[in-house]
Amino acid sequence: MRQVEVTRNTLETRITVRLDLDGSGQSSLATGIGFLDHMLDQIARHGLIDLDVKCEGDLHIDGHHTVEDVGITIGQAFAAAVGDKKGLTRYGHAYVPLDEALSRVVVDLSGRPGLELHCDFTAAMIGGLDTQLVHEFFQGFVNHAGVTLHIDNLRGRNAHHQCETIFKAFARALRMATTPDPRAVGMMPSTKGSL
Repeated sequence: MRQVEVTRNTLETRITVRLDLDGSGQSSLATGIGFLDHMLDQIARHGLIDLDVKCEGDLHIDGHHTVEDVGITIGQAFAAAVGDKKGLTRYGHAYVPLDEALSRVVVDLSGRPGLELHCDFTAAMIGGLDTQLVHEFFQGFVNHAGVTLHIDNLRGRNAHHQCETIFKAFARALRMATTPDPRAVGMMPSTKGSL
């Protein structure tokens, strides 16, 4: 059972995440930032991950703490859900288009946090989401999930489309990486013997 619930409370945010890696893409999302909820829904639907996120953050300041801390908490939940990673595919990748936009995401459940994100957003804001915070979300995720993540927006003119292709491709790459490999049941996908 790859289901987990994580609660993270600070002076800036109060967050609960429930995650099921073997779900059907259902979600219940309330971060206070509508476009962030829309992007988290992409993770659920396209990753076939059941995802519930409740966040009360200091949005009277701005969205930074909310977006970063949601990424951190989802990363913590993800790390707990994948466990020791025995028998998993480990690597995942996806290309996702949306009209004129196209993004590529590659993930390695390496145990080593690393992020390369390359996207020149064509707008500073998408709804209530500051596009600078997309990096903060993924940085928080990789730091606490222990994954290496490469994100490249290859083209796009519409910032909404750019961002949506990134999150959809991220979801598909995670889905591939966390899928059990029927040829490697019980095996650790590393020559080191641990990840």
